[in-house]
Amino acid sequence: MDFEKPWDEFYKGIDVNINYPDSSLFGAVCEAMEKNPKATALVYMGRKITYSQLVEESLRFADLFRRLSVKPGEMVAVCLPNIPEAVYCLYGLSAIGAVSSFLHPLSAPMELDYYITELKARYVVTLDSLIKNFSASTLNSDVKFLIVSPEQSLSKCKKLLYRLSNKKISVPNRENIIHTKKLLSGCDTEEIVPVQTDKDSVAVVLFSGGTTGVPKGVMISNFSLNAMALQTARMSAVEVSGKSMLAAMPMFHGFGLAVCIHTTLISGGSCLLVPRFTPREYAKLIIRHKPNFIAGVPTLFEALLNCEELKKADLSCLLGVFSGGDTLPVDLKQRFDEFLKTHGAKVRIREGYGATECVTASCLTPVAKEKIGSIGIPFPDVLYKICKVGTTEQLPYGEQGEICISGPTLMMGYLSHEEETAKVLKTHEDGRIWLHTGDLGYIDREGFVYFRQRIKRIIVVSGYNVYPSQIERIFEAHESIKKCCVVAKRDAYKMHRVKLYAVPNDGFIGDDALRRQITEYAKGCIARYAIPKEIEFLESLPMTKYGKVDFLKLQNDANKETE
Repeated sequence: MDFEKPWDEFYKGIDVNINYPDSSLFGAVCEAMEKNPKATALVYMGRKITYSQLVEESLRFADLFRRLSVKPGEMVAVCLPNIPEAVYCLYGLSAIGAVSSFLHPLSAPMELDYYITELKARYVVTLDSLIKNFSASTLNSDVKFLIVSPEQSLSKCKKLLYRLSNKKISVPNRENIIHTKKLLSGCDTEEIVPVQTDKDSVAVVLFSGGTTGVPKGVMISNFSLNAMALQTARMSAVEVSGKSMLAAMPMFHGFGLAVCIHTTLISGGSCLLVPRFTPREYAKLIIRHKPNFIAGVPTLFEALLNCEELKKADLSCLLGVFSGGDTLPVDLKQRFDEFLKTHGAKVRIREGYGATECVTASCLTPVAKEKIGSIGIPFPDVLYKICKVGTTEQLPYGEQGEICISGPTLMMGYLSHEEETAKVLKTHEDGRIWLHTGDLGYIDREGFVYFRQRIKRIIVVSGYNVYPSQIERIFEAHESIKKCCVVAKRDAYKMHRVKLYAVPNDGFIGDDALRRQITEYAKGCIARYAIPKEIEFLESLPMTKYGKVDFLKLQNDANKETE
């Protein structure tokens, strides 16, 4: 008997019969190009880049990688903001059957070392201004750095302005640091014959904490990423072709890469690239370009409510507003819906849910109906069920347990972490493979899904995942810290911020001087958004009856201060 799907009736106006392509990511974007080669694919700092130019530039990057002997299946680290070169890397590597792995440009040197080691990457593509973020050990290794500049894809006028308003960046003169501009000028796109990639081969690796809080590379196939993009386009309930998406979510984030970039481009839409987000600049882009879709984390929408530039803006251009990456507070949704209404928009904010392990989005509030506190209904061809924690036993509607997902968008597994893969991808009695998300929730009788909390320890700061166990290990490696615990503290703007409770080692005094010392130490090991904003020193940490640090008590104590 087929799996019961009570949510089917809410696919109003959506064609749920999707034919998934067998092509690579590059093949999928080429199909979109063939339909309308002169349509705008990317908009970068006012310059419009057509679909034919997107494919041409992607092939130039493909030839660059080919000439550097990048092989099919090889993983290349891409540490770039949302600039055209990041998109060219995505599709250029796909064209030769290689794998792109997008890294957070603001990652600390120690984190970048870890990612590069996990990927066994021979090449890293990064900005000239970011080369200083890599550790001396990596810069002195056999890893080669392919340098791009934000000005490479600017119009002639904007290039001049860029050079006048920015200091010239000094890049070390080393054999393993390669400037791409000159190499690209000699690339021949006619030399590239796109590889006929197996649809089930790895296309992208994105890093996620999985169930343990230790970052692991999530291997996503061409088929899964293409499938999710087509599902997302259908769930938008609007024809995406010819429409524009304001792509502010970064490409190292599954939401940014899969929803804002790939979904838009294989559907014939245009991406308005936002290389550096500030609420003010974002608001200006909305006013200037009048995008049809915006997507972001709750922090973004809170910031827009307080943005002076949008006070008198006409938002009637918006056909879809999507929130993901963190729980959308009911109060914020109500306030933003009212904001949209009073500014001429005929849409309401639609909350979604997903995980990197299933590419990203897999559930969204339908147009036909919304429920307070719900994250919506599953995408077409995606199944949701609730299981008793630690088992494969399905629970009845209304009962809380672990959210499990099955469908065509599941990851292939964690890179080089087979045991962790086996913990989250499980074959159930129905013969299907199910992703155990590590999140608690329930499904009501109409099929609407509700997220409640995470089983695994994780903190979400402005939509970015922070893994407490990872940060604790870093701080406990410092000579001054005997024991520590990281918790989430509620924040009106970022939803959460990181707080550190620490027990100083003998001979060290827990004072402001030590706070400054360990904060400075953290800057070389932890991404900026994950550095604790508060540090409180204790003589000892509370323990549970099982002899473990009682992080829930500390978290409750931290949040009592905000009540």
